[in-house]
Amino acid sequence: MRVTVISGGTDGMGRGTLEARLRRGDEVVAIGSNPAKGQAVQALSDRVHFLRADLRSVAATRRVIDVVRNRWPTVDALVLCANRQSPGRTVTDEGLEQTFALYYLSRYLLSHGLRDQLDAAERPVVVNVAGVGVTKGSIHWDDLQLARRYGMVDAQLQAGRANDLLGVDFARSGARARYVLYHPGFTRSGDLSTLPAPLRGLIRAASVFARPVGRSVQPIVEWIDDPPSDALTANDRGRPVPLSTRTLDPAAARRLGVVTDALLTRLDAG
Repeated sequence: MRVTVISGGTDGMGRGTLEARLRRGDEVVAIGSNPAKGQAVQALSDRVHFLRADLRSVAATRRVIDVVRNRWPTVDALVLCANRQSPGRTVTDEGLEQTFALYYLSRYLLSHGLRDQLDAAERPVVVNVAGVGVTKGSIHWDDLQLARRYGMVDAQLQAGRANDLLGVDFARSGARARYVLYHPGFTRSGDLSTLPAPLRGLIRAASVFARPVGRSVQPIVEWIDDPPSDALTANDRGRPVPLSTRTLDPAAARRLGVVTDALLTRLDAG
């Protein structure tokens, strides 16, 4: 029986992937912060395991990684979906801007922290659901936590570009797992509760034009069934993204990896 681990697995595309993998016969580990949603997915099958964790926290993310390592020596697929938009700049107890912490840093930790479990699988794959193919936004190298100037869209774009570089650097690390960067496009999914009411209304009105979750998760389901042969695959709404795209620059990917490792070392020391 395959084991699929999903961050943000209780809602939106994460839950859609969970339900699809259950139909494929997988054992599914759903990581999320909402206990009621966790109970709801656990009620779907005895093959669902809910791990509660606030993935904005490095310490909490590391604890959940340790749980997975101890209970599942082999992980066939890791699907990274956890994200939440924050209209105002919010700093975690560890001093991190929460979009950077949740949308990028938790995915960095899970990708590298479960590498041994993925390497133990026959055909492992990591699918990072973000915004590959989008070239707007940039890494603020001198202000990763956006302390000097914060905007919700800018924070999302920076984290999206960081996930692009995470995929590039992971694929060059020699890991056995194939890494897929996937942009599903506008999908009727996600938790809108953190957004102001007028913005929630606009998004819900526009959702008539959005893809249904089932359609957007179908490529993920297929990549788990049949991982790509290449170390890195980038896909934007069904279209391949050339790895020569400037947002997938290997030098920038290595730089971000070094910066991220240094940041984690400082957190450990402090």
